[in-house]
Amino acid sequence: MEVTSFSSPSTCTCRILTNINLMSLSTNKTNLNPSNIPSYPSLHSSPATFSLGKSSSCKAALSTNQHTIFTPKVKGLQDEGHSVFELSSLTALSPLDGRYWNKVKDLAPFMSEYGLIRYRVLVEIQWLLMLSRIPEVTEVPTFSDEAQQFMQDLIDEFDVANALEVKNIEKVTNHDVKAVEYFLKQKCQSHPEISKVLEFFHFSCTSEDINNLAHGLMLKDALDKAMCPVMDEVIRAMCNMAKEYAHIPMLSRTHGQPASPTTLGKEMAIFAVRLSRERRKISQIELMGKFGGAVGNYNAHIVAYPEVNWPKIAEDFVQLLGLTFNPYVTQIEPHDYMASLFHTIIQFNNILTDFDRDIWGYISLGYFKQITKAGEIGSSTMPHKVNPIDFENSEGNLGKANAGLSFLGMKLPISRWQRDLTDSTVLRNMGEGLGHSLLAYKSTLQGIGKLQVNQTRLDEDLNNSWEVLAEPVQTVMRRYGVPEPYEKLKELTRGRAVTEESMRVFIQGLDLPQEAKVNLLKLTPHSYIGAAADLALSVDAAVKLVNEF
Repeated sequence: MEVTSFSSPSTCTCRILTNINLMSLSTNKTNLNPSNIPSYPSLHSSPATFSLGKSSSCKAALSTNQHTIFTPKVKGLQDEGHSVFELSSLTALSPLDGRYWNKVKDLAPFMSEYGLIRYRVLVEIQWLLMLSRIPEVTEVPTFSDEAQQFMQDLIDEFDVANALEVKNIEKVTNHDVKAVEYFLKQKCQSHPEISKVLEFFHFSCTSEDINNLAHGLMLKDALDKAMCPVMDEVIRAMCNMAKEYAHIPMLSRTHGQPASPTTLGKEMAIFAVRLSRERRKISQIELMGKFGGAVGNYNAHIVAYPEVNWPKIAEDFVQLLGLTFNPYVTQIEPHDYMASLFHTIIQFNNILTDFDRDIWGYISLGYFKQITKAGEIGSSTMPHKVNPIDFENSEGNLGKANAGLSFLGMKLPISRWQRDLTDSTVLRNMGEGLGHSLLAYKSTLQGIGKLQVNQTRLDEDLNNSWEVLAEPVQTVMRRYGVPEPYEKLKELTRGRAVTEESMRVFIQGLDLPQEAKVNLLKLTPHSYIGAAADLALSVDAAVKLVNEF
């Protein structure tokens, strides 16, 4: 790495750093083969002036094809001749790539720049193979098994070093998709069969033919291999809680006030069922793709090979990749399916936010204790604190995720005329919304794993809330024609302390059949739970996930 230091009259000291490779990873520069890749004018190498203020300026030479980066000297962060923040968990701009990397790295093979490049390579190669299977395209004969395996190996063995080669080509082309095409031509130019048909890489394609399929495949694999399994794990955890706590009575609260009792398990079952509905919707969304050329009409295709049924070829190709074909498009696939997907994930996240807040509240009430971990600190000044940090972390990340996903869902379906470029930069941020969602799911799971029911506190609130039996008593009074049942119970209970004794005295004085009176006298806040336990125990039947438990 070449480093040039200079100081300005205003005492601002800066350094110019060159030869910075992607993510500070070093690799040999890719040599562009003139026989396969057009020549490009060199970047102008001349002194450049950088103004640092009214009375200061610096001059430095920019080397050909080299990045120039200014960084101020930071005390303690430079050694001899170096002053650069290399990407690490401490210097990453996004906490997903820093502090939380270990929790979200499962998304990296799919939603990163590397992932995008790899899926572009896959689409380009598969399209060349598709062309070889079209009889009318005689210029691309059927490839031998060996040639097909050679290309499959390019896909299967594609790694970060390969992605860096593509990025180095992109420094010259200033076009990311064209860089992939040139990369493949380089890799295949020595192969006796493939070298004869190099110009059929990217045949009749616009960049968005490649990109939209790459994005669809990125989402497909990210959902199947990273997101949905953890979503299912969250739902399973809630189902387990529902069954384990099915018979544990709990005082309900509506408007924050005591209400008819439920069971802790039934309240967990509600969230499991709600989340499972959104999870099913996610699995039912068709991930779509287009392959119709510059404006979706197969213009160039038909001119080159008018006898080929290109719409059918495109449909077969998109379906071969595992996506649903969209025949009515402009230059881009309109992204409506993405909007549907992101809005459904938002609703899943909204429900999980509701769960996080409820559990936070139950912890605050003392209904749950949290298992402590040796060495952990809850507060820097209050040693006794055991905070519900996992559920708070989850809630915060769900909000951050939904903000990004909401923007994607609202922006992506909108594009001027046959296409503008606003979707391109936006699509690069899909991993952010998914990453914060995945982080939230794992935080919720971590929090659930620390929960321990505090039966004493649950019993205490129930024993102090005999007024909740006003509902069943007045309902039975209605059945047997006792006048003004609601009003009589209101007079007994509203704004007054109700005890077991006062409630029993009231029931004893009612003009009811003896059997009805005996049944009411048997009721307690603990037993007045209706069908809550049965609902909790039936949760597995209600929750039908795509991937069975």
